[in-house]
Amino acid sequence: MRSVISRSIASSRTIGTGLIIGALAMTLAALLIPVSLFGESSAAALPSGVTDDGKGTISTQYGPLTAVDRDFVRKVKLAGLWELPSGRMAQERGNTDAVKTAGEHLIEGHTELDRRSNEVGQALGIDLPTQPNEQQQGWLNEMTNAASPAEFQRVFANRLRAAHGKVFGLVAQVRAQSENSMVRSLATRANAVVLDHITVLEDTGLVDFEALNTK
Repeated sequence: MRSVISRSIASSRTIGTGLIIGALAMTLAALLIPVSLFGESSAAALPSGVTDDGKGTISTQYGPLTAVDRDFVRKVKLAGLWELPSGRMAQERGNTDAVKTAGEHLIEGHTELDRRSNEVGQALGIDLPTQPNEQQQGWLNEMTNAASPAEFQRVFANRLRAAHGKVFGLVAQVRAQSENSMVRSLATRANAVVLDHITVLEDTGLVDFEALNTK
């Protein structure tokens, strides 16, 4: 009887030791899983076209602020840095009412979004660009160097329409998914402005939809 009890105790100890070792192994495996698999800290896990600033998700009084949120605010600011000058050029060089109207809408819309993005950036501690990026500056140069009003208008309508089409999806995604109230408010207004700009650019009658669909 004493032998049976001893064997039972030994067996229990063996099972307990096995459970402890198994638990330690699982804990070690969890620690070895790359943090990037959980999303926010990895650029690869972010939506296409979003730049990860490496700061992860930050808590603010307006809600969590993610890399996607910050990238969106910067893109709103960046858009105004080349679309405002484009609108002014349309007012000066356009020779149709539709192009001048599109320029007017660009100026009004991005003046407002520029102000809003500045406010959001200051409130949330987001550093914002102060100059167009290289690609945007190239588009501005292309419009500036257009040989004729007709050429300017063609470049103006198609460059701006293509840019607005690409950003439209990001605006909608941020509005639907952001948990930060200030970012959502900016996205709500940006959604209306971008759609308005798409409409007035198409109203010029100069947009090459076939070319847009191949990009």
